[in-house]
Amino acid sequence: MVEKIAITATAESIEQAKALLAQGVDTLYIGESEFGLRLPHDFSWDEIRAITQLAHDANAKVTVAVNAIMHPEKMAVIKPYLDFLEEIKVDQITVGDTGVIFVLERDDYKLPYIYDASTMVTSSRQINFWGSQGAIGAVLSRELPKEELKNMAGNLEIFGEVLVYGATIIHQSKRPLLENYYNFIKTDEEKSRARNLFLSEPKEENTHYSIYEDSHGTHIFASDDVDMMTELQNLAEMSYTHWKLDGIYTPGDDFVAITARFVEARALLENGGMSVTQAHAFDEDIRSLHPKGRTLGHGFYDLDPDDIK
Repeated sequence: MVEKIAITATAESIEQAKALLAQGVDTLYIGESEFGLRLPHDFSWDEIRAITQLAHDANAKVTVAVNAIMHPEKMAVIKPYLDFLEEIKVDQITVGDTGVIFVLERDDYKLPYIYDASTMVTSSRQINFWGSQGAIGAVLSRELPKEELKNMAGNLEIFGEVLVYGATIIHQSKRPLLENYYNFIKTDEEKSRARNLFLSEPKEENTHYSIYEDSHGTHIFASDDVDMMTELQNLAEMSYTHWKLDGIYTPGDDFVAITARFVEARALLENGGMSVTQAHAFDEDIRSLHPKGRTLGHGFYDLDPDDIK
């Protein structure tokens, strides 16, 4: 038997949100274009209100992404958005910018926050510091090996969220790198995520880093998307029981079906009925549903910490 496991899943539409809630997710992860990073869809404020009500009607929660790097022009207009999120009673927000945390504290917002500084969240000391400043949890860096996760687990004073499925960001730049490149070669091309652009290492043809550009700059993702189905037992035994599923590159019904496999795995783990055979069966299902042309792996999980530079 393991501790109760909480599953958070992104949503790309109101209809998908309904389907994910029907599958049994605990929390929907949504946001809009101005203050949220790397979302499958940028919702309007009215849509955020509607999804929050849907989730609450289903006894589920909503986390809203407020995890952008807040340059002065964004900080100047963030309070009306925070007011709105508090008004509709979203359950929590993700925040990585200390300016937003300052505003939350200064103006006594009743908005619980999860600390999300992306690849920077790599130590229990750092996470516990933000816990002492009011964070209820932290989004762990997706670049942590198993041994580091194991060492960190016993020291955490707030929960650490782990990515168990989806694309993993490895770099963001405020600079419009794609636009600059297209200007250099004198062409005008689509730069959005819908274009499905990839980068490759000059001497490693098998690398394929997804890349796109939006109002926040340029985003680059790891070659492999993450699929931790066969490691869920180990994660649960280390007390990592807040799981995130990210559908930014897995649209529609396929993402709902993949989520259903993780919900089933969660039920088996909590009841002591998960077997290695069943985990591999779920894993095969996920691979069949995963977008063709995108590879799956464990990310940094299997690496020796000493090999990471």
